[in-house]
Amino acid sequence: MSDKTHLVDEITGHRRMRRNRKADWTRRLVQESRLGVDDLIWPIFIVPGTGIVDPIAAMPGVNRMSVDKAVEAVKEAADLGIPAIATFPDIEMDLRDETGSQSLVADNLINKATAAIKKAVPNIGVITDVALDPFTSHGHDGILRDGVIVNDETVDQIVRAAVMQADAGADIIAPSDMMDGRIGAIRRGLDAAGHQDVGIMSYATKFASGFYGPYREAINTGGLLKGDKNSYYISPANATEALRDAALDVEEGADMLMVKPGIAYLDICWRIKEAFGLPTFAYQVSGEYTQIKAAAMNGWIDGERIMMETLLCFKRAGCDGILTYFAVDVARNLAKG
Repeated sequence: MSDKTHLVDEITGHRRMRRNRKADWTRRLVQESRLGVDDLIWPIFIVPGTGIVDPIAAMPGVNRMSVDKAVEAVKEAADLGIPAIATFPDIEMDLRDETGSQSLVADNLINKATAAIKKAVPNIGVITDVALDPFTSHGHDGILRDGVIVNDETVDQIVRAAVMQADAGADIIAPSDMMDGRIGAIRRGLDAAGHQDVGIMSYATKFASGFYGPYREAINTGGLLKGDKNSYYISPANATEALRDAALDVEEGADMLMVKPGIAYLDICWRIKEAFGLPTFAYQVSGEYTQIKAAAMNGWIDGERIMMETLLCFKRAGCDGILTYFAVDVARNLAKG
């Protein structure tokens, strides 16, 4: 038999990477990362009133919904197999004040939504945020005094709000405010109130990013914001600081960790998962969503393909799940097989 060894065989030492890529069945067999419906958390926006489905101009395909319409949408999400939602309120402007006091009203909009959703769709997880920005007249995540976001007073307030959210039926508290000590304080507050089973998903590394713009339109805080959030969010330049922040949250009792934003911070996702081994999530934020949607609407990219590719990349980077406004679209896509 003649020797059919090729120069390429000698160069590669008879190791050819394309052997495992030669056919669809081999590619499927050796695929390392997979995206499934169980990886999805769907963020939704709640507004006062009834019968309201209000499209958000800066986020095509995303709506603000009154509680009754949100319940209907969440039922659909649960039927598609989505395991959890995350709720964000857009409350009336006349209820917003310097301290975000509406966050401490037991039957406020976010708690009404939680109670209604848990009653109608008990098999879906409800994740709530206790940051004050939807409730403040200045758009900051904490209490503003003399131009300074006061850490400890804010923590005291968000602990009380977290207990109220748990009372309403929230399964996981996800504090996005980035105040020091908040995770430990919330854990103690929940336990003291008998909510030992309520988890905490820490926004462990929330960066001072430009990707949040459409979200701020969605909850009507963009025009309110006085100054910036650089004194409490992490600089996009600082990976080591981000890991230190996450480490403190782990020590304080976080059950899960989140990286926000997502696609520009895949290195942080990987490092956090490797360092701590806790369930790790990324938030594919509004700016990421809108970029994909806008480019797809203009015919510049294959929007569905990139939607699926970006979420798969989060999985490759070590994430156990993703908060994404694409969740329902992805779930439908996955259901098609």
